[in-house]
Amino acid sequence: MNFIDTHSHLDGEEFQTDLSEVIERARTAGIGKIFVPAIDYPSSQRSLQLSKLYEGFLYPMFGLHPEEVKKDWHEQLQKIKELYFLSQSEENIVTQSQNNSHYIAIGEVGLDYYWSREYEHEQLEAFEEQVQWSVEMQLPMMIHCRKAQNEMVNLLKKYKDELPGGVFHCFTGNEKEAAELLQFERFVLGIGGVLTFKKSHLPEVLPASVPLERIVLETDSPYMAPVPYRGKRNESAFVVEVARKLAECYHVTMEQISTVTTNNVLSIFPAIQQG
Repeated sequence: MNFIDTHSHLDGEEFQTDLSEVIERARTAGIGKIFVPAIDYPSSQRSLQLSKLYEGFLYPMFGLHPEEVKKDWHEQLQKIKELYFLSQSEENIVTQSQNNSHYIAIGEVGLDYYWSREYEHEQLEAFEEQVQWSVEMQLPMMIHCRKAQNEMVNLLKKYKDELPGGVFHCFTGNEKEAAELLQFERFVLGIGGVLTFKKSHLPEVLPASVPLERIVLETDSPYMAPVPYRGKRNESAFVVEVARKLAECYHVTMEQISTVTTNNVLSIFPAIQQG
């Protein structure tokens, strides 16, 4: 029984001193693969390097997170896109090997107006450019959205028929918001530690409005650790707690959660081969 953590910031400084132990704990817990999203150009580089160190276990994404959209966002996007094409060129050189160390998605990208709207228009422009990358490259997206769902949905509707799919990361909304996101048929919802929180409404919302076939597991490590680790540094091994709570909510076994969520990941990220 294996699980896939579709969102873990293992390139962050929080894991600099014990990454190998974190990886080992994840393997021991039954985590078969971990996806590492980027937030800017340097982290796009780091996620790629990590995937080379842990080939076939860590999978990198590239992109510019909305909170990182500042005055230099044009330059950041240009460098990130160049990095993608460089990684693809290197991949072509070693086509005969089983090398999986290339970007599997565009992420973490999106809109975030929670703290400030200072760069509201720049965020919209940066997000739309990266949506266009997704269409152009036919790569799925890992989408972050806080206090901006209307704007996000309106933008995505322009590309609805062309998008290859992706994940709406860290879903914590209500039934209406779930339905709004699920209209994008090739997208799924990323469910993490919030599901286990005492005051979370997700245990009621998800079974009532979201088919299990539209859910993938995530941790968002090092943030938002699930119960019973809440308040501690989150890590990929803890995704098992999310799976356990999900099984309880849907009245299914952990084995079913493993099988269904893994199949969901593979359908959205066809570059990933189940190991």
